[in-house]
Amino acid sequence: MFIVATDRISAFDCVLPNAIPSKGVVLTQLSLFWFEFLRDQVANHLVTANLSDYPEELRIPELEGRSMIVKKTEAFAVECVARGYLAGSGWKDYQKTGEVCGVKLPEGLLESARLPEPIFTPATKAETGHDENISEAKMADLIGREWTEKLKSLTLSIYKKASEYAQTRGVIICDTKLEFGLINNQIILIDEVLTPDSSRFWPSDSYCVGMAQPSFDKQFVRDYLEQSG
Repeated sequence: MFIVATDRISAFDCVLPNAIPSKGVVLTQLSLFWFEFLRDQVANHLVTANLSDYPEELRIPELEGRSMIVKKTEAFAVECVARGYLAGSGWKDYQKTGEVCGVKLPEGLLESARLPEPIFTPATKAETGHDENISEAKMADLIGREWTEKLKSLTLSIYKKASEYAQTRGVIICDTKLEFGLINNQIILIDEVLTPDSSRFWPSDSYCVGMAQPSFDKQFVRDYLEQSG
């Protein structure tokens, strides 16, 4: 497959009309960094991101830095989400139920609080409309208990390793969404990895429990849309 990351941005499953210059380059370069960084934990779908290695008809200057050729996999029909902090839809769920995707959490947690330990909260991949948060049990119904356990373990280990590294760079990874596929029954990391479109990144020097955090991701776009009517 040939993947090109554009400069468009989406929120609430709607593509917005205003592009962000070089956004697709940033997403691609971050993904390439994390693919390499995580190589000892999981194989990935990357074949090449070097323009000179592309078929001649794809050696287009505009694609430099924002494209990659990847292996096509049999993708799992679920998104694998790891959460280390209480924010976004998880915070909304917790306020209503004291749980996040069926995971019971301690009482009295505040917005943006660090969780006692990271939790696994999968979601369905909707063809149209919103992706839907689901329980681990529901995921097992969809893809089987064995694959669910493997993907849960892999997701949490990736989140732990990436979070520890990001902390050394002054960044808190609040949560992240990962996607996986299969090639010859082997789990492969696919799509984008730990980018501002798939994760919440907070500057650690301004982290403060009990409020929404300034961020290096698209949460500010969601906030604007929710407040604008």
